[in-house]
Amino acid sequence: MTATSASAPPTARSADRVRPGGAVGTDGPGEGSTWLEHVPGWTLVVVVAMFVTQVGWM
Repeated sequence: MTATSASAPPTARSADRVRPGGAVGTDGPGEGSTWLEHVPGWTLVVVVAMFVTQVGWM
């Protein structure tokens, strides 16, 4: 441990977002997901499934 890291106060991880009231969230599922995120996600799932079946891996 270096002198600078030892003196630094503990903070939330950089990926976390601090919200009003001290709540911490990562904007994962259930934290404001919209259909604009779901449509490309499910489209990717369908495309991968089609690829897997065409190649014969399943």
